[in-house]
Amino acid sequence: MTSLFSGHRRYLALWFPFLPTDRLRRQAGGKPDDRPLVITAKVKSALRIAHADRKALSLGLTRGLTLADARARVPDIAIAEEDPEADALLLRRIASWCDRFTPLVGLDGDSGIMLDITGCVHLFGGEAAMRAEVTARLGFLGLAVQSAIAGTPDAARAVASFTSGGIVAPGEEPAAVRPLPVTALRLDATEVLTLARAGLKTIADLADRPRAPLAARFGADLLDRLTRALGEVDHPISPNRPVPELMVEQRFAEPIGRAEDVSATLAGLAQELSRRLERQGLGGRSFEASFFRADGAVRRIRVASGRPLRDPPVLNRLFAEKLDALADPVDPGFGFDMIRLAALATEPMQALQARFDGKEREDEAVAELVDRLSARFGAERVMQFVAEDSHIPERSFQALPALAPSKDPKSWPDRPSGEPPVYPIRLFEPPQPIEAMAEVPDGPPIRFLWRRVVHDVVAAEGPDRIAPEWWQRQPQTNTRDYFRVEDREGHRFWLFREGLYEREVEHPRWYLHGLFA
Repeated sequence: MTSLFSGHRRYLALWFPFLPTDRLRRQAGGKPDDRPLVITAKVKSALRIAHADRKALSLGLTRGLTLADARARVPDIAIAEEDPEADALLLRRIASWCDRFTPLVGLDGDSGIMLDITGCVHLFGGEAAMRAEVTARLGFLGLAVQSAIAGTPDAARAVASFTSGGIVAPGEEPAAVRPLPVTALRLDATEVLTLARAGLKTIADLADRPRAPLAARFGADLLDRLTRALGEVDHPISPNRPVPELMVEQRFAEPIGRAEDVSATLAGLAQELSRRLERQGLGGRSFEASFFRADGAVRRIRVASGRPLRDPPVLNRLFAEKLDALADPVDPGFGFDMIRLAALATEPMQALQARFDGKEREDEAVAELVDRLSARFGAERVMQFVAEDSHIPERSFQALPALAPSKDPKSWPDRPSGEPPVYPIRLFEPPQPIEAMAEVPDGPPIRFLWRRVVHDVVAAEGPDRIAPEWWQRQPQTNTRDYFRVEDREGHRFWLFREGLYEREVEHPRWYLHGLFA
């Protein structure tokens, strides 16, 4: 397959001249309404036309015309209020739909989409066939579109927006854009007026001028736009979504919808992706399955792994767990016409020596369990405790998703095997205030009250002193003296006294921080 990042690039520009009105027609669900449609916006306390459909434009209802004048010219018109957010949402959805043609898809202003089709056109029978298919399918979805293919995004955009579209052969960008007006360079009205006063109305007028005086008079930005439109300088697009590191896909002549067919397709894609990962010595940490419906909707499902993974059966189980746990199941609608499996994040992966008894390594079994639980319940619900560099007990650890270990993991302190734990297995956050009585100010408690129950201490160990974190600008704790105590019933507690008597505080306070059993 040709690389997506080869040297000679090709771009497909899509321009939607009637996007806002097309959105309203689509929302109407095909209900017949032959009236001209205009969309209004308030400009300086007056309602003016912001967008008009093709029929309204043919009747002279152009952008900027007041609504009163429009009604005077054409009394029977359909009127709607401008909704830029809804228009932007539709454009993003169209961009997601375009992902079926290439993963390099970017938004291009408020009414355009740019596709980097380098290395993809052979899948559709060539540039002409690909452009025809994209245009036809968008038309079937109720969207008017003009399209063009060229060697730079700016050239493709200019041809799509200011001509009927077409395909510009490599190296023919100057001839294609020279006749176009300077507005094709996406200049604002002031810049266009300034150029017009200088007699520069077309791109050819600019291209025929010496570059240095042109930049000195009108600015380097104009020169930059000109060189990109002429195809002299490429300006890569910013993809709307992260580009997968590796991906495989399956297209269908007839859409599929049965769960068995979808599972079989995913299994086959997992096999192919595994082979590609193995050839490169990689394993995946994050995977995404994309389901492209025939009606244009796209559903994406992601799974992650706590370790590099490329075993197809394990990957299939993760997606099965995820699909079974979805509150909103994947609806095939009229069927899927393409399914894609991508590795979004990869890491080097080394082969591991298998056990002689054929059993699975314990660490692998735990990692697979974590992956499956995270897929079923969500990564944010399966946590692990990570050691932190602090002596304050409640700050000495952090709960993180098990699939996202710390970048700089710290080891837990070891203790001799067989000895009881020095610290309790259960901590209270925050520590529980108690009332305690000690024989001497710095000694262990002999009795304490917790939750209205009096506990008489029969044994105590300590103190273990933890000083404040003096390197912090504002230490949040005073000195703590910890004691391990046991009451008459055999219950063991972890208590501490906060504050040094008459040095840090006048009356130290007691807290219960944890339970041993």
